[in-house]
Amino acid sequence: MMKADLEPQVLEGLERSCERGTGDGIVTAPAFPGIERIEARFFGEAFAPHRHDSYALGVTLQGIQTFRYRGAARYSPPGGIIVLHPDELHDGGAGTEAGLRYRMLYLQPSLLSQALGGEGAALPFVRQPVLADDALRAGLLAALGPLDRGLDELAADDIVSRIAQGLARHGGQAPKPLGRLAARQVTLAREFLEANATRPVRSEELESVTGLDRFALSRHFRAMLATSPHRFLLMRRLQHARRLIDRGEPLAEVAAAAGFADQSHLSRHFKKAFGLTPGRWAALVAAGRTRR
Repeated sequence: MMKADLEPQVLEGLERSCERGTGDGIVTAPAFPGIERIEARFFGEAFAPHRHDSYALGVTLQGIQTFRYRGAARYSPPGGIIVLHPDELHDGGAGTEAGLRYRMLYLQPSLLSQALGGEGAALPFVRQPVLADDALRAGLLAALGPLDRGLDELAADDIVSRIAQGLARHGGQAPKPLGRLAARQVTLAREFLEANATRPVRSEELESVTGLDRFALSRHFRAMLATSPHRFLLMRRLQHARRLIDRGEPLAEVAAAAGFADQSHLSRHFKKAFGLTPGRWAALVAAGRTRR
């Protein structure tokens, strides 16, 4: 999408953002339940192949954003909207020597499910990962505004609702939602995993909490949240680790606090989830902080 398609006041703000500093860097926004936001600047290859358990939704601000997704090379120009489904393998980087700047929002499927009709609502699958949609872009830009401020709760509700409507438009016919009882059982499992993310959780515990056997729970969990209970728990640990890294905590202490066996264990899973080692992430966050 060309610059002319962006509202003038939005474009002006994005261009000022693009002019700040040089070199690779990441700026992270204050946390909000179920939502993470970043701005990143890279030259060349940025992220190794990895996958999230959340929807990754972004807007390319400057340069050409290139990535491999579902077996093909993809390209997003300035103003382009990127939509990556949970648990889909992808990489990322700059498509030209001019470098790349973009903002990305990571949205937990449970929030999207609620916005689409409550617990058990089916998740949309958007087959085209690069879109042109003025309404969806406006919703994303509302969320991806100044990253030094947290999201207001009511504003976040509206943003998630607008994004949900946009994804549903592009996702086509949705599959039949889970029944109310199954959806409630998945919600109980999700809440238990979130509350116990930094310690080992056994299958028997989830069976006791939900009243489902582990295999039925796994099926329902994936249908509703697009990932497995195991991966969901791992990602909560990794997100906790990333918040500690953003605060400047030593990596060995981060690994222990987030429930990993050691720093090597954290590093292995961190790179699989985010495409960067914890040390590289810490350096990029530090570089982004100096440019604010």
